[in-house]
Amino acid sequence: MPFVTTNDKVRIHVQEKGAGKPLLLIHGWASNGTFWRRNVGPLSERFRVVTMDLRGHGESDKPASGYRIARMARDVKDVIEALELEDVAVAGWSMGSSIIWSYLELFGPEHLERAIFVVQSPRQYYTNDWKWGQTACYDAEALAFLTARLDCDPRGMAKSLIDGCLAEPIPEEEETDLIEEIMKSPGWVRAEIMSDHTNLDWRSFLPSISIPSLVIVGRKDKIFPWQGCAYVGERIPGAKTVFFEDSSHMPFYEEPEKFNGVVQEFVGR
Repeated sequence: MPFVTTNDKVRIHVQEKGAGKPLLLIHGWASNGTFWRRNVGPLSERFRVVTMDLRGHGESDKPASGYRIARMARDVKDVIEALELEDVAVAGWSMGSSIIWSYLELFGPEHLERAIFVVQSPRQYYTNDWKWGQTACYDAEALAFLTARLDCDPRGMAKSLIDGCLAEPIPEEEETDLIEEIMKSPGWVRAEIMSDHTNLDWRSFLPSISIPSLVIVGRKDKIFPWQGCAYVGERIPGAKTVFFEDSSHMPFYEEPEKFNGVVQEFVGR
């Protein structure tokens, strides 16, 4: 089933590999399911691994509307139910974590057994009581600047994103491939999503999460101060936090063997 159609008639591209306990991987802002390329193979040796391209990303439809975290949380539910998944372990990278938080807020733990939150701060804007905001989009003025850049130079923004997500440079051919995947999401779509995502504050919600949770933090994160991501593990009851000392904002890509091992241990319990 390469596509799932949501309740508002948007086709979501999905891919599956392996058998056993379902593990759903949700990518971050501007990327798509191909970013899990170093994880799907090893993880599928033990689990039924499902990746999806969020609406507006990758091979999924690019509708004129619906680019809000809550709407994408509903898309996740539609995918889970179309594939008849139960007792799902769900992992969200960056914005994917916010989508899981929205899912839990809207639907509770329906269909979910456990969750993995990868390098996401519960709040992106700096305030008097929050000093670990996003390094490039930290207030309304920074959002306006980011939106203008996405309009004028979407490819340059894609390259900047890759540079920020990685602690160390990667081969040019590999970087170009990731940039091309980002470019499948139009600049205006990326801007609309960020305008919703960056305004949300999940701090008060975290203590209500009741399913077993794993929090992954990149110590060299260039997108968020690592303390903001670690805060998630401190606030979710019983959560386990694992630090990736050599990673920026893509620990699953930068330290894949460690990431795959940590996920296998957590999901396989």
